[in-house]
Amino acid sequence: MRVKEMLTYLAAALPRFSSPTARLLALQCALRADRQGRVELCEGFLRGMRLASHAALWHELEHADWLRCTSRRHGAIEAQLLDVAVLGQAPGRGQPARAAHWALHPAPLTAPREAPPSVRLAALSLAVHTETGSGSADINVLARLCGTAPPSVEDLLDCLTRSRTVASWHRDLEADEACWQLPEQT
Repeated sequence: MRVKEMLTYLAAALPRFSSPTARLLALQCALRADRQGRVELCEGFLRGMRLASHAALWHELEHADWLRCTSRRHGAIEAQLLDVAVLGQAPGRGQPARAAHWALHPAPLTAPREAPPSVRLAALSLAVHTETGSGSADINVLARLCGTAPPSVEDLLDCLTRSRTVASWHRDLEADEACWQLPEQT
């Protein structure tokens, strides 16, 4: 639930042109920030997310006036979140770490590690709308969460199907929703 709330917040707070990679970074920053909006991400964590050499992402979020990097020292990057709305969403103790970890591995809808950021963000967006093997969501909602246009959501769902992250999906034209099934767990 926390990840879903934060994805929804970021869909509104970040500019439409924000890349999926920047959105994934912003999500981790928002989930890991302290009550004053400060966050420190170590280089090993960023490497694990495949973001260690992506200085442009930090610039993208700074350009959007969403955060300001306060320190770039060897081994870690510190930043201050600038959007006061995220500070009001501070959860109870222990929840940020669990939510941030789940956002990296949204079981059972984890995209392949080598998948591009747009596909990983789509998998996460579907995961927050999935219950017991299937899910559905309005196409426009998914597009906002993924930072893309509604027609691109269908391409992302096709990628998730090809990678077997999703068993199948279809578009309910009457409700304008995407509906999906997860692969059977063995």
